[in-house]
Amino acid sequence: MSPRRVEVHPGKEAIVRFDPDTTFECVDSCSWCCEHGVLLYEPDVHALADRASLAESTTMVRGHTFVARTPKDRDEHVAPDGHACYYLDDDGRCTLHADHDWKPTRCSVFPLEVSHNDGELVIDVRDDAHTNCEGLGVSDRRLVDHLDAFLPPALWELDDPSTRIEL
Repeated sequence: MSPRRVEVHPGKEAIVRFDPDTTFECVDSCSWCCEHGVLLYEPDVHALADRASLAESTTMVRGHTFVARTPKDRDEHVAPDGHACYYLDDDGRCTLHADHDWKPTRCSVFPLEVSHNDGELVIDVRDDAHTNCEGLGVSDRRLVDHLDAFLPPALWELDDPSTRIEL
């Protein structure tokens, strides 16, 4: 499949590299995205500070701010090492989203991957999503038709919106 240019927001385009028939719908039984370290872009750091304590919930790694992964006392909704996002509650729900109707940009992007190539955003489905994300292929909701829900306009303003930076 050859990449194609898609307008995501008025005046904001991205190069899409995934199959346009790929579908996705978040499912309650899955919190795979919450097992990863959540990279916080600068606007996210400020927005999170308005909602929660950064000292309790974030960590700095290689010059980047992340939501901390913390040990969880359960077997569900955690990574193999028993850790998950600081904000993931015992029911597998994000307290930031539930209590504040907000989530960091990186969380909005899942299961997509963003890279930056010659000043353009390039969007693909994360390789590991095909084996770990339960929401792929469970609905008729085509990702390419709903990119605006996954890719906040702020991504186009960032110097490096790459989602490959991991904790």
